[in-house]
Amino acid sequence: MAGEGGFPSRAVLRRPALRWVDVLVAAALLGLLYGVLRLAPALNAPFLPDTAPSFVSTDPSNLPYYAVRSLTRMFAALIPSVLFTFVYAIAAARLRRAEKVLLPVLDILQSVPVLGFLSVTVTAFISLFPGSALGLECASVFAIFTAMAWNMTFAFYYSLISQPQELDEAARVMRLTKWQRFWRLDVPGGMIPLVWNGMMSFGGAWFFLAASESISVLNRTYALPGMGSYAAAAIARGDLGKVGIAIGVMMVLVIGVNALFWRPMVAWSERFRVEESEAAEHPRSVVLDTLRRSSVPARLGRPLRPVSRALDRWTRPFGPAEHPLFRPQKRERTGDVFFAGVLAVLVIFGAWKALAYVQDTAGLAEFGHAFAVGAATFGRVVVLLVVATLVWVPVGVWIGMNPRVSRFAQPVVQVLASFPANFLFPFATAFFVLAGIPLNAGAIVLMALGAQWYILFNVIAGASSIPSDLREAMTLFRVGGRLRWRKFILPAIFPYYVTGGITAAGGAWNASIVGEIVEYGHHHLTATGLGAYIARATGTGDFPRILIGVTVMSVYVVAANRLLWRRLYRLAETRYAL
Repeated sequence: MAGEGGFPSRAVLRRPALRWVDVLVAAALLGLLYGVLRLAPALNAPFLPDTAPSFVSTDPSNLPYYAVRSLTRMFAALIPSVLFTFVYAIAAARLRRAEKVLLPVLDILQSVPVLGFLSVTVTAFISLFPGSALGLECASVFAIFTAMAWNMTFAFYYSLISQPQELDEAARVMRLTKWQRFWRLDVPGGMIPLVWNGMMSFGGAWFFLAASESISVLNRTYALPGMGSYAAAAIARGDLGKVGIAIGVMMVLVIGVNALFWRPMVAWSERFRVEESEAAEHPRSVVLDTLRRSSVPARLGRPLRPVSRALDRWTRPFGPAEHPLFRPQKRERTGDVFFAGVLAVLVIFGAWKALAYVQDTAGLAEFGHAFAVGAATFGRVVVLLVVATLVWVPVGVWIGMNPRVSRFAQPVVQVLASFPANFLFPFATAFFVLAGIPLNAGAIVLMALGAQWYILFNVIAGASSIPSDLREAMTLFRVGGRLRWRKFILPAIFPYYVTGGITAAGGAWNASIVGEIVEYGHHHLTATGLGAYIARATGTGDFPRILIGVTVMSVYVVAANRLLWRRLYRLAETRYAL
């Protein structure tokens, strides 16, 4: 504020005092950096495949260290998952011909189980870093990545293809470059579903933590220090007490991650909500409020501003981010025929080589057996989806459309969805044995523990993203009961439900790997299904049957996506996009 003579007052010239919130944030950042530096040497420890331990110590005093190692792997996998989501989803949404290939490939990648990736990549990563544990760490992180990336990619892809037309027209009028449109329209427009599905994917990755840290391939088991390998060792020894301790530590870890990371992300993503009237309440986060009051994030981001402006200049020669409104039909048709021809040749050649390999090893008749057991798993997936839809759609709408309920229910849902349910499998196995329940029926429950949350999370995200002005209009016109559900709620959440359904189906197929074979001590239960088939082949290193199992699972998943989910996607895009 200027004085009478036009000079600034003393209050303006005075150096701002160091505030406690700045000290707190700076100390937290320094502590995080120190932890990463202390942990780095352990990631490059000596490693020999022939003498590597198969189990980790189950001494509870090691659990804090194991928790840090597991958490490091989770966030190390989250970063490439986000990068993959951005690149893959943009390519699928913006390149018409590439979409014809990328979406089926994404369906296949989603259907390939974590063990299928591990059986191929473990040896390659170990060879890439000979004599170092870094190769096994990379294999573990890659396995966690495969449990995260596909769901996030589906969510971001849908947000891109369902952008309102007026926003696309505004980007054209403003002559935004591809880089500017991506950061100023595409990412903000998809931030809410991306955060929610990222949170769900992170929780789903906890489910496969044991398989990612206690890796059984080629008749060998490699164990990395972590919560998943600790639980696997305790389960193998039948020590329910130590399994219970691991569950307690995991609950603390999951609650801490949700409170310190995901809850702030959910609250921060609300700034990207597009609506004409402001909602009565918004998600709040103490961590986010603390960061906003601190000047440390702004000071750290200040050096990046010139880089951002330079990228805006450097990307401008690539042209504006717009597609031709009219294309020559003859040229389009010629390009489509050429593209389809090249693609068909590649697919036929790859299929011929794969079938020749199977014929020379397991025999083509093995496909019949795999399709038969796959039908059993497919039936479990269908039952799971129907029950999860009937149960969680009303619950998700209730949570998402009631801000006061959402404030308390969302953290609970986040914790339940993030908790690795396979830690509870020993107790479920004991219950199945005592109650005489066959695993053919019990596997549905075990698979649901890891897959049902995709539907709930997406329905909550869809219900919470309904513009407040539409809700107020429904209330003003006194639309209620069945009519409100049929004409307003279900159409509004339908696009989000489709994303949740397709990812829940993929998650259920993946969960069958660990849900159709469960062990506790001397109890060993096996269900008839494709998941058990792949798990047995992976454990023994039977590559032909691994290939057969993964191929059959891909056929089931891709066929369901093509015949059902992709049609529902188009319906959501053309009829129910807000």
